Amino acid sequence: MNEIEPEQRIYAVLAAIPSGVVVTYGQVAELAGLLGAARLVGRTLSKLPCETQLPWHRVINASGKISMRKESSGFDRQKRRLQGEDVVVKEGRISLKQYRWQP
Repeated sequence: MNEIEPEQRIYAVLAAIPSGVVVTYGQVAELAGLLGAARLVGRTLSKLPCETQLPWHRVINASGKISMRKESSGFDRQKRRLQGEDVVVKEGRISLKQYRWQP
């Protein structure tokens, strides 16, 4: 039996995240069966093509913050996409208590 590549497992979890919620990098890793691989999740997401349909914008850091620098266009794009799903982003932070996905 062929083992599924880690990236494919991350993509599968990403595809399952519903609109209007967020997950942390560590949570994606855990759900993908890759305990302790939060950085792998971050690297994998950073390699996604701009035109991807996967909801990369729903992944934030463990502190509830958008990981990109506030000066970057990626920060603004992620913030706008989250706000478009009625997720409140205040000073680059999202309430994990309110918006964390609990599958």
